Amino acid sequence: MLTGWEDIRTEVLRRISGREWLPGASIPTEEQLAETFGVARATVNRALRELAAEGVLERRRKAGTRVALHPVRKATLDIPVTRLEIEGRGQRYGYRLLLEAEDEPPPAIASRLGLAPGVRLLHLVCLHLADGRPALIEDRWLNPAVLPQKPDFHRQSANEWLLAHVPYTTGDIGFSAANATAEEARLLDVPQGAALFVLDRTTWEGDRPVTCVRLAHAPGYRMQTLI
Repeated sequence: MLTGWEDIRTEVLRRISGREWLPGASIPTEEQLAETFGVARATVNRALRELAAEGVLERRRKAGTRVALHPVRKATLDIPVTRLEIEGRGQRYGYRLLLEAEDEPPPAIASRLGLAPGVRLLHLVCLHLADGRPALIEDRWLNPAVLPQKPDFHRQSANEWLLAHVPYTTGDIGFSAANATAEEARLLDVPQGAALFVLDRTTWEGDRPVTCVRLAHAPGYRMQTLI
């Protein structure tokens, strides 16, 4: 009986190694696999994401998932749960929701998400803390159409809630250094112009945009990944 994402991963690898799914061939959709295995779609999504990160599968928005023609080792870059990341460093985690409003996103955000002008999204701004000190500003635009229920973002960050409840199939991510604006400096309690590590990420579920988020980390943040 298959229950966890590790079980699904093992079964998918068995089908590939057994030549049931040939190199370059499309595999069934997440919905079809979830029904076949009798598990939640999010469980299938996690297994396929892991195999894509390992280079076994190739995932493309609007093109589905295929068995890689030439599997390669890729860097692994999971979306972390900020709370677990902070607690993993031995620090006490804190969270504050600063803004929750439905609004029309700026043109640059709408363009990244492939949305027509006038579409309204949920705008969330929150502050993550480590040992009582500001550590990260999370500025997020979220497509309410992907929410299976109305979350209480005062109790739990969108970062943690989405990773637990909303699957994604693909996305893009960018890294940059930026000088803290006056507002960012106030929220992070750093001098204006201080160097911040900034991460911009957009995720999709098939053809539907899920979220676009800007994460501004306080000075001293260190990111790690696997190769």
